[in-house]
Amino acid sequence: MSTVSTKPYLLRAIWEWCVDQGYTPYLATLVDENTRVPPGYARDGQIVLNLSADATGQLQMENEYISFQGRFGGVAHSLVIPVANVIAIYARENGQGMAFEPALEAGEEADEVNAEAADTTADASGEPAENMADAPPRPPRGSHLKVVK
Repeated sequence: MSTVSTKPYLLRAIWEWCVDQGYTPYLATLVDENTRVPPGYARDGQIVLNLSADATGQLQMENEYISFQGRFGGVAHSLVIPVANVIAIYARENGQGMAFEPALEAGEEADEVNAEAADTTADASGEPAENMADAPPRPPRGSHLKVVK
């Protein structure tokens, strides 16, 4: 039996919490060929969307897709967001919410796991790669989300 991801349930829960608290739920997502958003509004392959009742119509948060009607520049658009592409849902007012790792295709996931394993294994000299002084540090990943503990 295949288990459904917890991600769509967590998205719905955070959205409901935002609404119950009177906050504006924002959704950050990656934009790819499976994402339907108005052209010209995505930046760097991402878009942040207001999911409040005032900004959306016919909002449906299913296990595989989030769909709704939204206005951009006064023009109504139908949006479809794959749940796998969602990278965060949070309250605009205080940044509280949840961030997610983007889902990877099976081949990409294997490549990333192999790359991470290579980072922590020894190189040809036998020294662990993570302790090598000449290895460039990974750049910090910027985020506008607030970490809640």
